[in-house]
Amino acid sequence: MENWQVCIVKKDNKIIDAVKAIDSSCAKIALITDDNGVLEGVITDYDVRQALLKGKSSDEEVTNIMSANPKTMADDSTDDDILAYMKDRNVRQVPLLDKNRKLVGLKIRSDFDESTIRRTNPVVIMAGGLGTRLRPLTDNCPKPLLKIGDKPILERILESFIHAGFRNFFISVNYKAEMIEDYFGDGSQWNIKINYLEEDKRLGTAGALSLLPDNLTEPVIVMNGDLLTKVDFRQLLDFHYNRKSEATMCVREYKYQIPYGVINFNDWRIGEIQEKPIESAFVNAGIYVLNPDVIQAIPSDTYYDMTTLFNSLIDEDRNVLGFPIREYWMDVGQMDDFRKAGTEFL
Repeated sequence: MENWQVCIVKKDNKIIDAVKAIDSSCAKIALITDDNGVLEGVITDYDVRQALLKGKSSDEEVTNIMSANPKTMADDSTDDDILAYMKDRNVRQVPLLDKNRKLVGLKIRSDFDESTIRRTNPVVIMAGGLGTRLRPLTDNCPKPLLKIGDKPILERILESFIHAGFRNFFISVNYKAEMIEDYFGDGSQWNIKINYLEEDKRLGTAGALSLLPDNLTEPVIVMNGDLLTKVDFRQLLDFHYNRKSEATMCVREYKYQIPYGVINFNDWRIGEIQEKPIESAFVNAGIYVLNPDVIQAIPSDTYYDMTTLFNSLIDEDRNVLGFPIREYWMDVGQMDDFRKAGTEFL
């Protein structure tokens, strides 16, 4: 990888510095070194998301979350050896070290095999909603065709997936479906393939997935059609595969302020008063990865929500995981958020 030095972060730096390094290149890794350039550890995008779930602060030192024993290779290794090593251990980045463990280079999977950025997994975008919260804008136009800048919301979503290497799309439609189908057609304008899942009646946030073909063999990414995000869909899919998840839900940290003084009790005694504290929780971000057998279990021609699906999987003790989104994310289903996204997203 050229310009791999942008991934270097000193071991006394903060987690926020590692995040900036991870986001600065396609390598998606921060290389933690001492003052002499000796590799101390690495931080991947996965490490950052795990730290987010654990409530780590971005002001903590990188050593608190780094992997201290990363997979590395000698700087005199051949390209064939490095690629074989990556495939055997299912890694996408390999730091190169000299005999003194000094960092002298970085190899990433796409240095060898460009086809790894092309994804064959189907992507389903739920675009059949009535958009009632955006009336009167949606009286004569379906919500997915409302524009952010000079392009419809749904086109912005498609472009994000296309940039990540996805080419096989299904769009669930209901309200003013013909307008969406006329605009996007079969997808050939974007060099992609689009099929439509036509809901004759409202099927909920998961019911339309029962309209997918029965011959699915790969996990499917599902996304609500009123979201704008900069999430890395390749990282999401890699997480799903590597953790052997059966159903993955993207989650987003939501912070809210209680507008009163909160009283903490110790029996009857008041132990503490917190004035207007800020609380946080992880909420459903409307993006999912589902294995084919999970989709096949969704009842056909029945109103069915994602919440019901995930709760049923949890009750069955299936491997259901959460993937925290740390990138930009906005639900544009309400008027204020729609206006806000028009400037923020662009």
